[in-house]
Amino acid sequence: MSAQQPEDDVYTHGHHESVVRAHAARTAENSAAFVLPHLTPGSDVLDVGCGPGSITCDFAALVSPGKVTGLDRSPDVIVQAQALAVEREVPNVEFLAGNIYDLDFADGTFDVVHAHQVLQHLTDPVEALREMRRVAKPGGIVAVRDADFHGMSWYPAIPELDEWMDLYQRIARRNGAEPDAGRRLVSWAQSAGFTDVAPTSSNWLYATGQQRRWQARVWGERVLHSAFAEQALEYGLANEADLARISAGWHRWGSTDDGWFLIPNGEVIARA
Repeated sequence: MSAQQPEDDVYTHGHHESVVRAHAARTAENSAAFVLPHLTPGSDVLDVGCGPGSITCDFAALVSPGKVTGLDRSPDVIVQAQALAVEREVPNVEFLAGNIYDLDFADGTFDVVHAHQVLQHLTDPVEALREMRRVAKPGGIVAVRDADFHGMSWYPAIPELDEWMDLYQRIARRNGAEPDAGRRLVSWAQSAGFTDVAPTSSNWLYATGQQRRWQARVWGERVLHSAFAEQALEYGLANEADLARISAGWHRWGSTDDGWFLIPNGEVIARA
């Protein structure tokens, strides 16, 4: 178990309202379909890095009367997740603040341990996977899914989106993180001691008018106001004019009639 504390890892996105709003649009169906065959009534589930809890609450509905625990390092976002559980009247879920490197649970507690878009932000994803494996029951699973930023593709060619990708890569790597995590999940799982590793992949696609406008609005705002913007300025990697130009590029892409933005995700089911 690592002595590293969660505050040592810098979350590239942060928890600006624009970020949390985007994360709240994620569901078990659109973001964790690879886990669904493993969720059965009565299963106990830990959702690490649960954010605003939309996927977590979906899991709870599927495994009832099993219990689902959502954990995130941000107490503020935990409050939002708790409010969602009340709103959706999900009784078998609880949300806690905690540290992925030092999970406050006994060995072999959960049937399923899940982390969505988490490992890419960690300085030691292998150690996190070891800790997730520790709290999984023998024969249980650890399920992780992460985007692969350099695998993303878009049309039409927008120079500002190339700038965005370059800037994101530099910020994330300055934070000691790995934005191209998706392609590394098998390697990380093997390094964490898993011998039964089943890889899959799935995409998020933004290619209808509504999807393009949503994606452009989300990133157009995040480029200007989220922790991404704060870090870009603090690290001296961009100035405010650069960020304004990139944000405008996102909106220009979003206003196209034929735009396409593809986000590939790596997935792994690793058996404990």
